[in-house]
Amino acid sequence: MAEKTVLAGGCFWCMESDFEKHPGVIDVVSGFTGGTAENPTYNGDHTGHYEAVEITYDPAKVSYQALLAYYWVNIDPFDARGQFCDKGHSYLSAIFVANDKERAIAEQSKQAVQAQFPDQKVVTPILDAKTFYPIKGNESYHQDYYKTNSVRYKFYRWNCGRDQRLKEIWGDKATH
Repeated sequence: MAEKTVLAGGCFWCMESDFEKHPGVIDVVSGFTGGTAENPTYNGDHTGHYEAVEITYDPAKVSYQALLAYYWVNIDPFDARGQFCDKGHSYLSAIFVANDKERAIAEQSKQAVQAQFPDQKVVTPILDAKTFYPIKGNESYHQDYYKTNSVRYKFYRWNCGRDQRLKEIWGDKATH
């Protein structure tokens, strides 16, 4: 039976692109979570929300712990202002946990990252899951943007410095 998790790592286009490649991942949907406004939109009010992805995965093929290990090497866990070239609250990284078991696994994974980098502070919070609002309607072009607008997406990703910074932090562990 499939399970879901919600992760924020800056630009949801990049998170969607990265996680759809991972074995055992069934689907990745871009959206917003973590705020209080109902039905947030990209071009409208999404105050307090994070750009995030809802990942549907097969736990028989990939564990929650493995997804988190992959998550860490796809973000900058030290940036308290956002991710890469995108700054502001909606671009912050965060792990949204649905229960105590997920929280324990997430905390353990965060501690492991902190142990790898004792001279830097891991600022990515672990937060209680809230309602996830998929991007939809006239903003649905954000879903699968990396596929439907691949040239623009690649230009954005390169110019944002995402892969360069990931390589700087994670070396060969970076997935790109």
